[in-house]
Amino acid sequence: MIYVTQIVYIKEGEEQTFEEFESVAIPAIRKYNGKLLLRLRPGVDNVIESTIEKPYEIHIVEFASMADFESFKSDKDRLKFLHLKEKSVRAMMMIKGEKL
Repeated sequence: MIYVTQIVYIKEGEEQTFEEFESVAIPAIRKYNGKLLLRLRPGVDNVIESTIEKPYEIHIVEFASMADFESFKSDKDRLKFLHLKEKSVRAMMMIKGEKL
C-alpha cells in the first residue's frame, strides 16, 4: 500500500470550481484500487501549532500500489476536468508514504 496526503490551497472565490473537480476525481479513486481515507477542511480552532498557512482541505488517500496511483492520475475522465483543478487550486503539497 502507498499513501498520498494532499494539502490543498485554493484561490479565493473558487470553492465551487474545486468542488466540481472533486466530484469527478474522488469517485475515480476507487477505479484504481484506491480509497479516500480522510477529507478534512480544517478550521482555525482545529490548528494546535503550524508553521504553514492553513489549507483549504487535507486529503489522505490509499492505493494498492504506485502503479494504481499513476493510473488514477492518468484517468481519462479525470483529465477532462483537470482544467477545473488548475482554475481553482492556488497551491498543493503532495506527500507520498508508506504505512509503518
